[in-house]
Formats: sequence, C-alpha cells, structure tokens
Amino acid sequence: MKHLRRAASPAASSALVSAVGIGVLLTSVVTALSLRIARVARRVVTPAPRTADVEILGIDRAAQTITLSRTPDSELPGRYGVFTNGAGYVKLGAVLGQDDRSVTRKLLSHIDAGTRVGPHASFSGWYFDEPGQLHLPYREVAIETPVGSAPAWLYAAGRGDVWAVLVHGRGTTRAETLRAVPPLHASGVSALVVSYRNDGEAPRSRSGLYGLGATEWRDVDAAVTWALGQGARRVLLMGWSMGGAIVLQTAVNSAHRGAIAGLILESPVVDWRIVLDFQARELGVPAFAARAAMGTLESPLTARAARAGRGIPFDDLDMVSRAGELDTPILLVHSDDDGFVPSDSSHALAAARPDLVTMETFTVARHTKLWNYDENRWTNAIRQWLEARGLEG
Repeated sequence: MKHLRRAASPAASSALVSAVGIGVLLTSVVTALSLRIARVARRVVTPAPRTADVEILGIDRAAQTITLSRTPDSELPGRYGVFTNGAGYVKLGAVLGQDDRSVTRKLLSHIDAGTRVGPHASFSGWYFDEPGQLHLPYREVAIETPVGSAPAWLYAAGRGDVWAVLVHGRGTTRAETLRAVPPLHASGVSALVVSYRNDGEAPRSRSGLYGLGATEWRDVDAAVTWALGQGARRVLLMGWSMGGAIVLQTAVNSAHRGAIAGLILESPVVDWRIVLDFQARELGVPAFAARAAMGTLESPLTARAARAGRGIPFDDLDMVSRAGELDTPILLVHSDDDGFVPSDSSHALAAARPDLVTMETFTVARHTKLWNYDENRWTNAIRQWLEARGLEG
C-alpha cells in the first residue's frame, strides 16, 4: 500500500505563509534601504544644477525693492544676489523691512519693466557674477589639466611674485571666488581664478562625478604649475567650502609644496564625515543610512555598484587626522552657525596646529557668506594675515 503524504495542519500552513510573508517583507525593506543608501551616495558625488531655495514675492521697480520669502539666508544683513528665472542674476542690498514670512531688500540691479520674473529663485553670496564687474584688468587664460583645458581668469597685480589660486566650492563656478580678488590685488597679489573637472566650465572627467577633493586637487596643482611658469615664486591657495578640501589636498600632495606659501580657507570642508553626518540629520536621513552611504562611497566595489564613481578615500580627506602633514601658514575663516558645513572640524584643525592656523570665527554669517555679512572684517583679516607673513606682492 502506498504511503499517503500527510496533509499539513492549518496551523502549520498558516505559519509557513507568515514566514514567507515576513521574508518577502524583509527582502522588500532591505531592497528599499539599499536603494535609498545608493541614492544618498550618488547625490553626494553627482554635480547638480542650482536649486531654488527662496521665493520672489514681489518686485517694486519704482522703489527699486524686491520682496523674498524669509529664510535664514534671505534675512541676512549685507550684500547678496539671487539667480532668477527671467532676469538672470540680480544684486541685493540692505534689508528694508521684514515680517514673519517675507523680507524686503534694496534691489541693486535694474530689471526692465517688460521683464517677467518667475517666483522661484536661488539665493547667493557671490554678489559679483562676471569678471568685469570688479573693474580690474584681467585676461582669459587656459590651464592644461589632466582632464583637458580648463578656463581661468587672471588678475595680474604688477610684477609681484606672490600669486593666489582661487578655488570655488561644490555646485558653483569660479565666479563665487571673485569677492577675494580686490583685497588680494590691493595687497599686490595676482589672482588666478580657476575652474576644475565636472564644475560645468572645465572638462568632465571620465566618471563625470565629484571626488570631493580627492581628484580635483590635480587640476588645482596644474594651475600652480602654470602660475610658476608665468613668474610666480610663492603661491597662495584659497578655497571655499569643498574648495577648501581641494586646497588642503593640493597642499599635502603637490609636487610644488615648496612653492606653496600659505592657505586661506573660507567655510572649508576639513573632514567630510562631519559634514555628511550633519547634512543627513538636516535632511532627516537616519544616521545608520548616512553612515552606510559613506561606506558605499568609500569602497570602490560598492561605489561602482551604486554608480557613484570609484570610491572616496574619506580617511585621506580627514585633514584633522592628517594635520601633522601640513607645513604652511593657514588663515581659516568660518561662521559657527554655518548651516551647511559645521565649523567643528575647522576648530579642531586650529587646535591641532596652533603653530600654523590663524582662525577668524564669525557668527550669523552662515555658509560662504562671510564677505557679504561683514566685508570690512573679512577683508582686513586677509590683508593683516598677508602682511604679518610677508606675503604681500
């Protein structure tokens, strides 16, 4: 007699269905988390267009005023600008009035009566967006970098042998650094305003992705080489935000270290892990997901799988841990309420190398807007630092 297979009990069948359901659910959760982590990782290294972060509520052409939605940036004292949809880049002056939801500022750029301006805009600390606005002589030059010919502006200051290479931050272009040219020029320092791979002006790299300083420093080093070939003898490197990370990598990796006479760091990224942890919290990304995204970026294998490049060497980019390798004077300016790149690592670098670092700590000024908030203090800090170290041209 054939043995009959015993039918599973209803309870066992229910348990099996539950186990399968839980397994499917867990697989779905893990897959969703993996995809989210991959998206976070890609976002960090992918160049992105400028995003609208403020709303234009009204323009009074007769009174030359503009009313913006109130944000921590739009309410700041000082001179700024906004990228508009319709009128291009317009300059903003003093705050004339504000309430709980809006800020009215003096409009310093003329907007024709027939120009239609959309409601969405991007607030900016650039102020100057074209090289001719400085009313200083300059010329267009090209720097041959490992990825191709990168455009730059050169503001020569007489025959002085001190040059500065100015390096912009993430998601911006070289116009961001124009604010530094006048005080440098007044001190006899020639300014070379550079672009670098994947910034929208210089050539793309093969991946088209940011290296967060780990790759871009080679383009800045090419600019140092070019400057030395044009008569520079001592070179200053100045970087904003991610540009600070690029400058620091150049300082410790360049074959021309002996010619690098000083660094000026404005709202710099000194340790990417601190920055990415902070930004993850601001975006509501769980800490474990942020750390997992950094882990994804750090491993070449997982970075490639997430389509995020060849991997980011976060240990190499931690310049607090590598502070002992620095050997040139540093002027570091940072706002303690930066809002984007925490000043913790800047303070830590200053504490680690008090023999090299002069730190000017601001408040209120927020990220890369220290010139805008207090131009006199910012300018004097640079001039006095140059003078004290004999770095005037």
